[in-house]
Amino acid sequence: MREHGPNNRLSMRFGDTPLLRSLCPLRLGNECDSFYLVTESRVPLKWMSVLIPPRMVASPRPIQTVAPTKGMWENVCPSAMVCIISNPVNSTVPIASEVYRKVGVDASRIFGVTTLDIVRANTFIAELKGLDPATVNCPVIGGHAGVTIIPLTSQCSPAVSFPEEQLKALTVRIQDAGTEVVKAKAGAGSATLSMAYAGARFAISVMKALNGEQGIVECSYVRSDVTEAKYFSTPVLFGKNGIEKNLGIGKISDFEAKLVQEALPELKGSIKKGEDFVAAMK
Repeated sequence: MREHGPNNRLSMRFGDTPLLRSLCPLRLGNECDSFYLVTESRVPLKWMSVLIPPRMVASPRPIQTVAPTKGMWENVCPSAMVCIISNPVNSTVPIASEVYRKVGVDASRIFGVTTLDIVRANTFIAELKGLDPATVNCPVIGGHAGVTIIPLTSQCSPAVSFPEEQLKALTVRIQDAGTEVVKAKAGAGSATLSMAYAGARFAISVMKALNGEQGIVECSYVRSDVTEAKYFSTPVLFGKNGIEKNLGIGKISDFEAKLVQEALPELKGSIKKGEDFVAAMK
């Protein structure tokens, strides 16, 4: 595993959950870290963490470095739940799904992990309102990059409200929080600790659902028909077999509806990049 990557911290966080029977960290080449998690329910999870440098994201072939993971996705335990935190999530989830479909494997157990956006939204709202972040729950829908990150403050619990300009500033801060961390570290690193925390939260929630606990809901970037984008993050109810129900977007404000419309072109473009990448794969 990378010495300074989030997986070091993630493995430690997984170590203290009684829901986990075994943890097997793997290294695939220079670009991919992975975990195989065997849960108490005996249904395994695959945890994918693929390093994609920013220069690759901006290049004509933004997901070239995902190629080494292809065989592992569809050949090793295809019935596992697959949690993908690999950036750009907006493209890597479609990649994994298309690979599964190409070989006739059920792709409904592939989940894009966007929990870090929820953690950030909860924290920033709590700071502004003088609340404990642990008591705040603000759904974040859409995707996992820039304008595709759409915090639904109108659905926040406890209920909160903000003046228009403050709401706009809060939304932009949530969308650009990753850049904020990189600037704070003067380019020497990114949000590895918070990413590990958010990733562990998501995986543990899935494990709880696999173990029979009811009412487990997390936002996840999955294939859906909620919008015209083929993949979209919404609150999802998890059960013993993965997604039990996509809870959709629900009632949102005019401001949030505008954010959804503004996000769709970029989101659809990222999805197409992922699909095109798999189509060209040999």
